[in-house]
Amino acid sequence: MANTANLSLPLLQAAQAQKHVTVNEALIRLDALVQLRLQSLTVVAPPPGAADGLAWGVPAGAAGEWEGQDGRIALRDNGGWVFLAPLTGWRAFVVDAGADMRWTGGGWDAVGGALAPSGAGIAFRVLEFDHPVVAGGAQNTAVVIPSHATVFGVTGRVIEEITGTLSSWRLGADGSDNRFGSGLGLGLNSYVLGVLGRPLTGYAPMPLRLSPDGGSFTGGLVRLAVHYTELSLPASV
Repeated sequence: MANTANLSLPLLQAAQAQKHVTVNEALIRLDALVQLRLQSLTVVAPPPGAADGLAWGVPAGAAGEWEGQDGRIALRDNGGWVFLAPLTGWRAFVVDAGADMRWTGGGWDAVGGALAPSGAGIAFRVLEFDHPVVAGGAQNTAVVIPSHATVFGVTGRVIEEITGTLSSWRLGADGSDNRFGSGLGLGLNSYVLGVLGRPLTGYAPMPLRLSPDGGSFTGGLVRLAVHYTELSLPASV
């Protein structure tokens, strides 16, 4: 059966029986690919109980029914999977990352920068995560800033009150414990707005560091967001 060139929609054949089957298949693909939403780009095996119409970007090393489909879009359809190859320039909203992404020909990259025909580019990114404050003194986050990222600032919000004997706290990284803020509040919805005068580039993964002032931590939860740019290489030849 012949398919269209861009969205790979099945075409009706002359004197074809059960035309509704082909038309419905084309509509299902069209419904998924127009305003494309991918649930994730990091799930390596088909999620059990996935609803029809949901789609995932298949990462490298996928297993199960997705094995051998690296880089394709896995669309749940009628209890099975349909695999579609994205074309360079396609865009998708990735649900679990909360980000608009673009297919470069070799992977999905964040929209918001510039992209050369070779795949070389620059992308603006926000890495957001929740840090559970543990009892004690200064502590590093488990989530790290990626290597070779250029950081412009860190923002944050206290989403569960920070408790302990401290009067305030500091947020830093890379040898400076107050690089992104000091005298920070403890109560619900206290915030961090740490803008750097000079961007910070690290050549190895780098955690953020929370330090208490005048006492120690006993608990709390802070939502942090690292605002940075990242460069991508030209595709191999």
